Amino acid sequence: MQILLAFLFAAAAGALVHFTVPGRETRGVALTPIVAAFVGGLVWMIFTWFGVGIDSPWIWIASIAVPFAVAYPAVAVLTRVRHAHDARERTRLRIA
Repeated sequence: MQILLAFLFAAAAGALVHFTVPGRETRGVALTPIVAAFVGGLVWMIFTWFGVGIDSPWIWIASIAVPFAVAYPAVAVLTRVRHAHDARERTRLRIA
């Protein structure tokens, strides 16, 4: 049941990343929280598979910190790719 807290904390971290990375107009508002929540749940699952219990602080720290570490560069790369794609499409369509 505590995995729901991991999903919630990671989604909140993803929302924070969404609003701090420039270019948020190029991506949906739910994309970053969903990516972060997926990563947070994955980290929680891996930790439980390795026998780390909920009484350990490492499972909590990792399920909050790793989504930040994954979502921030993923969103930065996605934003650059989207800007490059939009520029190519404007050139292709001969739009100023």
